Amino acid sequence: MSEFLTAYGLFLAKAVTWITAIVLVSVFLITLLRSARSEAGPERLDIRSLNRRYEGLADAIREEILDGTALKHLHKQRKTDAKLRAKRDKDGQREARPRVYTLQFRGDLQASAVESLREEVSAVLQVAEAGRDEVVLRLDSEGGMVHGYGLAASQLARLRHAGVRLTVAVDKVAASGGYMMACVADRILAAPFAIVGSIGVVGQLPNFNRLLKRFDVDYELHTAGDHKRTLTLFGENSEAGREKFRAEIEETHRLFKRFIVEFRPQLDIDRVATGEHWFGTQALDLRLVDALQTSDDYLLSRVKDADLYSLQFRRRQPLAQRLSEGLVRLGIGLRRSVEETTLPRWH
Repeated sequence: MSEFLTAYGLFLAKAVTWITAIVLVSVFLITLLRSARSEAGPERLDIRSLNRRYEGLADAIREEILDGTALKHLHKQRKTDAKLRAKRDKDGQREARPRVYTLQFRGDLQASAVESLREEVSAVLQVAEAGRDEVVLRLDSEGGMVHGYGLAASQLARLRHAGVRLTVAVDKVAASGGYMMACVADRILAAPFAIVGSIGVVGQLPNFNRLLKRFDVDYELHTAGDHKRTLTLFGENSEAGREKFRAEIEETHRLFKRFIVEFRPQLDIDRVATGEHWFGTQALDLRLVDALQTSDDYLLSRVKDADLYSLQFRRRQPLAQRLSEGLVRLGIGLRRSVEETTLPRWH
């Protein structure tokens, strides 16, 4: 009897695993087909009203805490307000409210999000009214490559040069290249424990020359120009090469500091450009930021006096890339389902 139960249990586990696999594959294929149909072109700009989103969140609570009479009164008041706004629009009496365009930048080493940022900035510049409208950038980046973050900062500078007010909100981190982007803003907001600063430059690479020599492997590097290659991974580095490499880092640091001073002349640049980072409360004292506030609080404070929009530029990934990413997710899901059905558990 025990052997039968063991065999039956193994059969049942295998059956559950296969059924789960078939369901996951079916769901994946259906989702992929739906997404392919919904995306009319290779790229699009998603626009969402944050006013409606915040109102919807508040209404979800009101439905629970208000009685029927209060809810009826609320809906009636909204209908009256809507009719009044429509009449003012028709008569041309209603003043246009300022618009706040919210963008998001999640940084990586290459600042790859700059490809979307440049499109979003180009879109905003065609419709935003200088002196009235505003862009809020939710920035989260630890920095990375100099050229990538330099381009990202230059994209934000386009807004400043066009007279469109720019606010950068740092909820978690804006360090190194991330702070290079933030300093372009008219105003920088930071959460109290957000990490800000790290105004410095670092360059590092391993050298395997001694390892190659141990195994009698020769490595040749031929260049034209004294400083075409300063340090190498496999060749024997010279002291002159090291000096040149350090000089290049120092020059990059000087350019970094000069860029920050251009947009935030109130900073004591020698005090803050040491490579250190600070929490938001400390950054406020050092004038690295202008106020302690989360992006959520700032946007909520603008709901009543402005029209808020969230913008996100998306490029459609090639089918092969979407399939490979989907298969990876599918594999992870299958592994978890197998573990859940076959591994012993305490009850």
